[in-house]
Amino acid sequence: MNTSILIQEPRVSERLFLLFHGVGATPQSLSPLGDVLAKSFSQAAIVSVQAPDASDFGQGYQWFSVQGVTEENRVERIEAAMPAFIETVKYWQQKIGLSTEQTTLIGFSQGAIMSLSSMQMVEETLAEKIVSLSGRFAISPNKQPINNTQVHFIHGNQDNVIDYRLSQLAHEALRARGVASTYDLIPHLAHSVDQTVATCLLQRL
Repeated sequence: MNTSILIQEPRVSERLFLLFHGVGATPQSLSPLGDVLAKSFSQAAIVSVQAPDASDFGQGYQWFSVQGVTEENRVERIEAAMPAFIETVKYWQQKIGLSTEQTTLIGFSQGAIMSLSSMQMVEETLAEKIVSLSGRFAISPNKQPINNTQVHFIHGNQDNVIDYRLSQLAHEALRARGVASTYDLIPHLAHSVDQTVATCLLQRL
């Protein structure tokens, strides 16, 4: 927990934003996005969380290995990593003193996969909102029950790592099941976070 970056902690916090980076990255990679949030939400506690394991790529960190990953074994790896993810979310909620209803999970790539998967693998609700940046569900929302967390998908149409259509289909499936969901497709954006994404994120929050 201590290797995460506490970007902002007001004397009295009204909201908690937890940022989860992608595989092979570090908490520093999402710090600029956290700084953008801090400017707009002065009463929010903002944390860029470090994933627990050293990445197989030789740099950065990961929640689960992507070496040899398939549609089938990805779910098993996420399930194995989920207890640590839950513990991390609850740790910061308790440390800051805020509830599920005051918590937003913002994940990029693997961080988004973990955040979205928590809707399906955890009986209790961990957050009021989840923002998926270039992310996806490991299990289609059509195939497994989910809780009623609000979901915002933001994805680039030039993403060659995670197909944007996975976000689009998930958004449509959530809406069909009565779950509050939005979907924003960013033109000319690859698998990354830029100023357009940050602006879109602020609008959705």
